Amino acid sequence: MGTLSQKLQPGLYAITDNRLTPPETLLDSVEAALRGGAVLVQYRDKGSSSAERLRQATDLNSLCRNAGVPLLINDDPQLAHRVGAAGVHMGQDDGAPDEARRLLGPEAIIGITCHHRLELARAAKSAGADYLAFGRFYNSGTKPGAPVAEATVLTEAKTLALPITAIGGITADNAEPLILAGADLLAVVGSLFGGTPTEIETRAKQFCQLFARHHPLYTHSD
Repeated sequence: MGTLSQKLQPGLYAITDNRLTPPETLLDSVEAALRGGAVLVQYRDKGSSSAERLRQATDLNSLCRNAGVPLLINDDPQLAHRVGAAGVHMGQDDGAPDEARRLLGPEAIIGITCHHRLELARAAKSAGADYLAFGRFYNSGTKPGAPVAEATVLTEAKTLALPITAIGGITADNAEPLILAGADLLAVVGSLFGGTPTEIETRAKQFCQLFARHHPLYTHSD
């Protein structure tokens, strides 16, 4: 396989969730995931007020910067810009990637959801994406209505020479085939967050062990 972007390393991609990482546990939960080896964090909040999201994103960005790990904001380039986050993740209906690029600058990380379709991935690359996200691969509480993707799409997408993210119902027990098929990042919500910080850290380490065994470019160490 080719080299990854200088902006991204292979490994666990931790995504927050209103229910599993509510405001009172958000920072402790993400800090535990970082201790466990997460290499990328996405702040995803669909329910809080604008003021609360600004506070949470600001605090998360400080935490991630101190850990040397990029923070991306889900679907909100303006918020990413305000807090100085490393970038943004955008769905197919969340605005134009080129506008996000103009706002956030050439060094920002922009990821784009491609569902299960290579043509969306090709369009995302043309639009300037830094990574391509495919899924869902398994039953997912976060994305219950998303179309199912096959692991073969990860292998086929390697020809686009961008980092590949897999998302959707991924656990430490079912993740191995996705890494073997070509996933550089595993985006995980439900099987990472929820529970005590110690439990979150342990789960994160389990994912990292899979990358250490199966991804040739994985270099993260505890």
